[in-house]
Amino acid sequence: MTESAGHTRRDALRLGGALGVAAAMTGLRPFTAQADPVRPADAHVVSDTDATALWYPAPAEEGRIIEQGLPVGNGRLGGLVGGDPGSDFVYLSDITLWAGDVNDVVQDDGQLNYDSVHFGSYSQLARVGVDIPAHALSAVKDYRRRLDLSNGVVTASYTYKGAHYRREVYSSHPDDVLVIRLTQTGGGSYTGSVSLAGTHGETTTGSGGAISFAGTLGNGLKYATVVTASAKGGSVSLQGNKVAFSGCGEVLIVVSGGTNYAATPATAFKDAAVDPLTIARQKASKAAGVAGGVLLDTHVADYQALYNRMTVDLGRSSSQQRSLDTWARLWQRGGPHADPDPELEAMYLQFGRYLVISGSRDSLPLNLQGLWVSNNNPDWYADYHTDINVQMNYWLPDRAGLSQCFNAFADYCVSQLSSWTATTQKAFNDSRNRFRNSSGKIAGWAVAFSTNPYGGSGWWWHPSGNAWLCNNLWQHYEFTQDKAYLTKIYPLLKGAVQFWEARLIEKDGKLYDDHDWSPEQGPQDGIGNTYSQELAWDLFTHYEAATAVLGQDQDYARAIIAMRDKLYLPVVSPKTGWLEEWMSPDNLGDTKHRHLSPLIGFFPGDRIRVESSPKEIIDGVRNLLTARGTQSFGWACAWRSACWAHLRNADKAYQMLLTVMTPSVNFGNGSAPNLFDMYSFGERTTFQIDANFGAPTAMLEMLVQSRPGQIDLLPALPAAWARSGRVTGIGVRGGFTLDLEWRSGRVTGLTLHSVGGTSTVVKSGTWQRAITMAANTSQKVI
Repeated sequence: MTESAGHTRRDALRLGGALGVAAAMTGLRPFTAQADPVRPADAHVVSDTDATALWYPAPAEEGRIIEQGLPVGNGRLGGLVGGDPGSDFVYLSDITLWAGDVNDVVQDDGQLNYDSVHFGSYSQLARVGVDIPAHALSAVKDYRRRLDLSNGVVTASYTYKGAHYRREVYSSHPDDVLVIRLTQTGGGSYTGSVSLAGTHGETTTGSGGAISFAGTLGNGLKYATVVTASAKGGSVSLQGNKVAFSGCGEVLIVVSGGTNYAATPATAFKDAAVDPLTIARQKASKAAGVAGGVLLDTHVADYQALYNRMTVDLGRSSSQQRSLDTWARLWQRGGPHADPDPELEAMYLQFGRYLVISGSRDSLPLNLQGLWVSNNNPDWYADYHTDINVQMNYWLPDRAGLSQCFNAFADYCVSQLSSWTATTQKAFNDSRNRFRNSSGKIAGWAVAFSTNPYGGSGWWWHPSGNAWLCNNLWQHYEFTQDKAYLTKIYPLLKGAVQFWEARLIEKDGKLYDDHDWSPEQGPQDGIGNTYSQELAWDLFTHYEAATAVLGQDQDYARAIIAMRDKLYLPVVSPKTGWLEEWMSPDNLGDTKHRHLSPLIGFFPGDRIRVESSPKEIIDGVRNLLTARGTQSFGWACAWRSACWAHLRNADKAYQMLLTVMTPSVNFGNGSAPNLFDMYSFGERTTFQIDANFGAPTAMLEMLVQSRPGQIDLLPALPAAWARSGRVTGIGVRGGFTLDLEWRSGRVTGLTLHSVGGTSTVVKSGTWQRAITMAANTSQKVI
């Protein structure tokens, strides 16, 4: 451990008080022994005929695993599944397997280091292989590979010599293991082996009926993986560093792996007392002793408790469309003059929800690649980008009936706060930092454009990043009305406000952000820009609301609101007709830039509103959005789609959704065969997950938009979905969920369910109704 890391831990301990208490309040479930899960008496496994599923007529190619492999996950332990009947593979990942440290030493330019050693990187845990030589792909018939969204299971099925074979792969949250179950009907059997390979130079050994490896990263993080198997009929044995099985009617393979990561800054985010190898052996052995059907029922019951909170019906697709495999169907929908395929689009939304459930439970939050990684050098280290990407990852959960899946993000921010604060106090006002506070004052906390799970930031300082993180954190409260949650995140809100109180500078009676940058273009030392001004306004407004709810710091909040009211707010450029991005009428950057930074006050913020803001401001928003164009990376198109939806332009919002869903070919932007969003570098692509959440968010914003006190129904309903549809379980701000039905573009049914809210106004076109109801009750409105 470096001297600087030790110094920062002492700083963190010195801060103590509320910061230390807040860090201890996180809900991260460490990799430790656990009580036996509750086994459901009755689980409803949806049949293949009725399940919503992606499907393919061939296995994934291992060389294209990130584009073709099907993802499974329990929030911490994930896998990309190949599905080859004779030579299968699962690329295993653990969201906590991170190199790096607190990374609090600035470079010669005053910015923070950004490398794979001190900033660190996410990496792959292992490759699990399942070899059944007789079942080579060329020898089997009727092959089909599926990602079953209704049950949360990846399957592969085929026939061989008259018997029907099926394998199921899933990552169980209750049992905290990855399961590979091989079954058959018709008198067949399995003979083969299971192998395990680490990705950091480990040696796999066999003992006690299992194969395993263990290791330690350069930062001291310990990790391990264990694989074991049991069977019905035949035999299972160790053969060197493999688990072999012969003549088995059913084989149950259990994989356990993890690290000693702990959300505790005082111990450098590691628990020295945890031995991951011992824990992995215990978990694998325990699960292997449970019948395969019982393990599946346990997983399905847990998964469906989340997945079934929302249903989505956007209309009927044709029988011809339904007959196509998922990749062929994407191709057909992406063609010129293609007919709408509403069931495909509904499935895309549900796939986004599946990724939330699989990737965000009670461990670290979704990073640039979510939970899934195929190598040890992912682009941008698969970090947490704070100028749109991690925020977009967490737009979807509350809207999609998955509010508890937001907690991983909130708990991450809480656990990092003391380290972020210590590094800010130590390094932000370094004289070499071009973004430093020119007043010399410093308070609160800030982050850089990239963050890691060890309290570290990397790349350039991002002064507005704290306010944007707080925008997400606050909006979760608006959806849930959870006062205990608000108490937990309050130190984050207050610390960010204190940072901005010290940072703002006054000129001609107005307050401006100090030297800053509009991500990720234009001048890097301008005084004020629309992005930063809007985020400061948003932060101050929400902080005052939080103090009112909690009944604390209200005198301070009044002073902050007085500052908010002095903030310079953007105007429309007389030269371009756009909402200004900088405090200048000139366009100082790329007209078609991927970022929509100056529109952050329009979405995801809502200071600028179509129904109440001056027409010239709304025209400026529309003109800037038009100038940005319709071709960009997936996340950028998803953001554009949500903005067009808020401008009530259904056609353009839908067009941008289809752009995200366009098949990625020839290293282009778009959706891969497995629906992962691919980011184009021209000569290659990389997987970046944010659009997989941003585009479904935009879809829901086409159907329902909300803020506390107001719900707008069908504000941007595309013609492709207008004939008829029904969605249940949509979350809305103010503390409600709702069930919505429509026909011929008009609302025909509405039921509100309170999750703490008691009053709101519901609107649809020129119709509106004020609703008052008791907390935690339901009311049929239409």
